[in-house]
Amino acid sequence: MDKTLTNKILITLAFLFAYRILAYVPVPGVNVDVIKEFFNSNNSNALGLFNMFSGKAAERLSIISLGIMPYITASIVVQLLQMDLLPKFVEWGKQGEVGRRKLNQATRYIALVLAFVQAIGITAGFDTLSRANLVANPNVQTYALICVLLATGSMIVTWLGEQITDKGYGNGVSMIIFAGIVSAIPDMIKGIYEDYFVNIPSERLTSSFIFVGILIVAVLLIIYFTTFVQQAEYKIPVQYTKVAKGAPSSSYLPLKVNPAGVIPVIFASSITAAPAAIFQVVSALGYDADWVKTAQSLLATTTISGMFMYAFLIVLFTFFYTFVQINPEKTAENLQKSGAYIPGVRPGKGTEDYMSKLLRRLATVGSLFLGFISILPILAKDVFGLTDAVALGGTSLLIIISTGIEGMKQLEGYLLKRKYVGFMDTSE
Repeated sequence: MDKTLTNKILITLAFLFAYRILAYVPVPGVNVDVIKEFFNSNNSNALGLFNMFSGKAAERLSIISLGIMPYITASIVVQLLQMDLLPKFVEWGKQGEVGRRKLNQATRYIALVLAFVQAIGITAGFDTLSRANLVANPNVQTYALICVLLATGSMIVTWLGEQITDKGYGNGVSMIIFAGIVSAIPDMIKGIYEDYFVNIPSERLTSSFIFVGILIVAVLLIIYFTTFVQQAEYKIPVQYTKVAKGAPSSSYLPLKVNPAGVIPVIFASSITAAPAAIFQVVSALGYDADWVKTAQSLLATTTISGMFMYAFLIVLFTFFYTFVQINPEKTAENLQKSGAYIPGVRPGKGTEDYMSKLLRRLATVGSLFLGFISILPILAKDVFGLTDAVALGGTSLLIIISTGIEGMKQLEGYLLKRKYVGFMDTSE
């Protein structure tokens, strides 16, 4: 294996190891058992997703409980501001590498503000739950310390993610979420084992073996289907009016069948986690109004309305992120500048309209796919009585497969680079 690649993998593993160690460092003066019980009672809703993405750091009230979520939310805000909402951000988006650095810096500042806001919200909830002895010494100084530590921990995780992206292997944000999800898989397997092989009479063992076997086959089929869709491409033929001698006169523009990838699922989870926590606090305060119960049911994937709300958010963010990733106007402009055109489509406005129509179709397919994979395990849990951890398996599976595909493509890039060692400087 190439030395550079080996170093990148080792650096990534070192940062992920540090991240997992920090997940077991709780904030001082907090009863971890109480917060763990709180998350266990909300394991199948948005708070369960939040806990899963943090690698179960939230249920331990670790200093990195907020995880990478503030940074993800900040990224959403920055991308929204680039859509002709804030002229300065639009200008930076057109400045190439220099603009990208400015946008990354703005994302960090926004993430810091969001981390403090979320930390304040959590500590405010602690005060409500203090009667359960969550905090040993409930006072302003204790809450202020917890707030600062949680916000600082979130910035540490963000820094770890950036270091993995710059110096390590793969995308830092994806790798951190990947590490958190993978760490929860043993508990999921343990739960299934105890439900079907331990806490049952001996005469049911045969049926348990059959059921678990069918479950494994179903998971493998879902993995195959998900991998196929995530890699599937729609190739748009492109022809060139001016070509160099010996160069091909035609090519194609590849678009993924699911252009948004797995990002909409992460967006939907991060957006719903904060309101779910707020309504839990409101309910704990004794405000059991009908609108509070309705809001809680909409954010709980254990209910039909909650499942549809989660699927709706995934669909909404799929369309949004598809058009953020691929701007039809810029695509049409770039094709026209390079002397390229799509056969049968007028350059300029005609190409823009064609791309917009095509992206809407692909986003529809992608959103239905993401919604189906995310909701299927939830339905399976309700139908077959599986553990709560299984309900979040669809979201976990999407992220794991997406991160794996991304990592394999990066690996192929490094291996391709080795083939051209005579033409390229590989010392970097």
